[in-house]
Amino acid sequence: MNTMSLDVAPARSATSAAGARHSARDFLEGLARPFATEGADTVTLVVSELVTNALRHGGGSCTLELTAHRDSIEVTVHDDSPQVPRMRTPDLNGGMGGFGWPMVNRLAHTTAVTRRPTGGKTVSAFLAR
Repeated sequence: MNTMSLDVAPARSATSAAGARHSARDFLEGLARPFATEGADTVTLVVSELVTNALRHGGGSCTLELTAHRDSIEVTVHDDSPQVPRMRTPDLNGGMGGFGWPMVNRLAHTTAVTRRPTGGKTVSAFLAR
């Protein structure tokens, strides 16, 4: 089992959502059983959405963990906010979002949100290999 962890800081930092996407691609390319391009694109999109949501709504920083299991890739994001993601009607006109969490739920085989005993939450998405 391969695992990678990355602390992600606010967008003005070099380790923003863009850095998380790059790290995810590097992680996937380094696996003994690499992903097809389409699968890697899906994992990278889920990483981008979860990290962006954590930075925007979860307190401004987060930790990303990627774990390669035999039949899945687990994308896990920890942040300091107890507020769980929610489904909402996407804003088609004002650019206020609402697309990310529903998209993650459609792309992932399973998603889970758990509150951490030390505060904050963990959001996980499992994607088929």
